[in-house]
Amino acid sequence: MADTSLTPSTDLSTTTTTAPSRRRWTRARQARFLRVLSSTHSVAQAARAAGMSRQSAYELRARLRGEPFDMAWHAALCCRFDALAEAAIERALNGVEVPHYHKGELVGTSRRYDERLTVALLAMRERFAPPRTYHFLAEDYAPEAFGPLLERVETGPETWKEEHAIALEAHYAELDAAETEDEDGEDSGEKPFSWP
Repeated sequence: MADTSLTPSTDLSTTTTTAPSRRRWTRARQARFLRVLSSTHSVAQAARAAGMSRQSAYELRARLRGEPFDMAWHAALCCRFDALAEAAIERALNGVEVPHYHKGELVGTSRRYDERLTVALLAMRERFAPPRTYHFLAEDYAPEAFGPLLERVETGPETWKEEHAIALEAHYAELDAAETEDEDGEDSGEKPFSWP
């Protein structure tokens, strides 16, 4: 008889292998990501808050280019950038007052203009242009209006195409209902209009 005391026993009925659960970008995660992005302007921090990776956030944005999530991402970045841009534009246009001292006493001031700031602002203007979308439903949402876009991402279909299909389905249902009413009206003895 062989000694099995040194051989580890492997009972296959108790051994379970669990595949790592793959996280998905749910509507709630997308909304959480966008809220944190609008307040921090950090994609990495927003992705962590949503329980996702930074890379997966960029992949989702690339997949949904021109869709509500992409537009809301852009609007989230614009939320605080507008205030910063206004301050920078003010400095670029009006310069910064520089005090001049002689022997510890203020003797005057002058204005200093930073041309590099002006050039940088002009270059960034193109970067923060609204994302292009070629779907007419996107026209209902201003790219700068973060609130309505966030609500749309949270509660609406993921793509404009899905929203369009839902709208068409509702329209066809209305037409069918109107047709049914017309048919019911004729059966009830009503006479169609005719010229005298």
